[in-house]
Amino acid sequence: MINITLPDGSVKQVENGSTPFDVAKSISHGLARNVISASFNDKTVEVTTPLKQDGDLVLHTFDSKEGKKALWHSAAHLMAQAILKFYPEAKLTIGPPVDQGFYYDIDFGNENISEKEFPKIEKEIIATARQKHEFKLREVTKDDALAYYKDNPFKTELIENLEDGEITFCDHDDFTDLCRGGHIPNTGFIKAVKLLSAAGAYWRGDEKNKQLTRIYGIAFPKQKMLTEHLELLEEAKKRDHRKLGKALELFTFSQKVGQGLPLWLPNGAALRERLENFLKDAQMKAGYEQVISPHIGHKDLYVTSGHYAKYGEDSFQPISTPKEDEEFLLKPMNCPHHCEIFNSYSWSYRELPKRYAEFGTVYRYEQSGELHGLTRVRGFTQDDAHIFCTPDQLDEEFKNVIDLVLYVFGSLGFENFTAQVSLRDPENKEKYIGSDENWEKAENAIIKAAKDKGLNYKIETGEAAFYGPKLDFMVKDALQREWQLGTIQVDYNLPERFDLTYKGSDNELHRPVMIHRAPFGSMERFIAILLEHTGGNFPLWLTNEQAIILSISEKYENYSQNVLKLLKNHEIRTRSDNRSETMGKKIRDAETQKIPFMLIVGENESENQTVSIRKHGGEDLGEMPIEDFVNLIQSEIEADKKTFKI
Repeated sequence: MINITLPDGSVKQVENGSTPFDVAKSISHGLARNVISASFNDKTVEVTTPLKQDGDLVLHTFDSKEGKKALWHSAAHLMAQAILKFYPEAKLTIGPPVDQGFYYDIDFGNENISEKEFPKIEKEIIATARQKHEFKLREVTKDDALAYYKDNPFKTELIENLEDGEITFCDHDDFTDLCRGGHIPNTGFIKAVKLLSAAGAYWRGDEKNKQLTRIYGIAFPKQKMLTEHLELLEEAKKRDHRKLGKALELFTFSQKVGQGLPLWLPNGAALRERLENFLKDAQMKAGYEQVISPHIGHKDLYVTSGHYAKYGEDSFQPISTPKEDEEFLLKPMNCPHHCEIFNSYSWSYRELPKRYAEFGTVYRYEQSGELHGLTRVRGFTQDDAHIFCTPDQLDEEFKNVIDLVLYVFGSLGFENFTAQVSLRDPENKEKYIGSDENWEKAENAIIKAAKDKGLNYKIETGEAAFYGPKLDFMVKDALQREWQLGTIQVDYNLPERFDLTYKGSDNELHRPVMIHRAPFGSMERFIAILLEHTGGNFPLWLTNEQAIILSISEKYENYSQNVLKLLKNHEIRTRSDNRSETMGKKIRDAETQKIPFMLIVGENESENQTVSIRKHGGEDLGEMPIEDFVNLIQSEIEADKKTFKI
């Protein structure tokens, strides 16, 4: 017998060789019908994998992240099988699950595939799924694997980087693929599938390699789920930040400036400034000091920090100067600069903590195929801060940063979130810098703070930064999509690498602890997510234009200007639309621009010193004195602030 520990802490005794499915069946037949994947001792296994030792078992249904991953991974196999039926000369490469579905990168050679071909491929996938073929994982020798894929250079390259004993194939029906595992029990769990798009993708993401065709898809265990998902995708298209950014005239891109380098238009610059001022005010109250660092740094700075060794390939190439062997880099991170700011003075423990904040722009050379609007760019501004404190101050400082992050989320309507404690991978320590002792102290500090603050958190092994563990906040937007927003990291390593010290009460020099934090993350990505979360309908306190005055005709322009002046005196962000357009056209334009209030002025309003109010979305509030509208908008702003805890 072996002891199997379940997530609730209970222990089940089962026969050696029992499978996760057997364990599920012993709990309930309902669970056994729905379990599609499992994790044993933190490793993904098949539900048919024999368990031969004591361990921790987690059973996954489609409702879980791991369950979705297993079903989508399995669906990628079915899609590849269907594509080979119609394109037998195609060469498969890799086909992983992603956050919303799966993809497969395929070399179609001289053939072309278009989205017109998708329906017949979908039909073939479902026909195969209905036959309930089992997914069977088997070990193969390296020689046999290379022989099987002798005509596929992509799979051959993957196999050559593997060792004997770690190579597995997955079989279902008459299809075989190189695969590590993590499948549903059989194809019958897939009841609905949709191929979403086809795009170009370089082999292994390297522009020097061959361009492949990447086909994206998604699958579900129920047709209803697919229908609901497609409806969400349609809504997501309407909320696409690139589309809204253009309509609201927030930002643009220029090939002459360069890919992935956004240009902020006046409306976007004003929005950014408002967000920055909001956070600066909160930071000032929390004891932060503003600093500024240059956009470049000497290469030695990033060699010292470790960023060059870890991220040198993802950075812009070094900039050589006329001086021999002198090289600079576009700044990939702000933290090394802040370490040197701290190092510019001799500190006493009485003067700590020091909290340095900067809206610092950094640059990373993302692959062109990975660039996407504002969410993936090559130049972005982080709301960065670094706290240098004594070990005794770490717990309180970390909790204070959690409070600040929660304040930011609450202020902008992000109420649905979980926390993720990201730890290093103990099986792959070469990915990280620093001693085991420092890592253990940092990881324990984050877990304790998350527990003490009552956060709903989970632990993810292997997701830490190279210099320290972190607490990431995973936020769900209005469409229930999950985004990583806000991060806090504990770092014992950079203070050592930069030899940072302070004089303690014992008159000896000690090493400070460093906290990295960024509630927004990057301004670009945050604004993109905020745009899609709100659909461009920002809270009234944040929106660029709170009202627009629409004149019925040129005769009322003078009155329109008087209203404009009065509203601006009350610090209400307003402009007047005096174009010689129809009122219908003016209203449609104001709706497109998401302006919360339209103030219509004509003969009655001019005579009565009033305005007629129309809200964004079409609600008619009728005619009212200008002072009443001022009170209305001010009360709505106050209500916003109470709702969002500003």
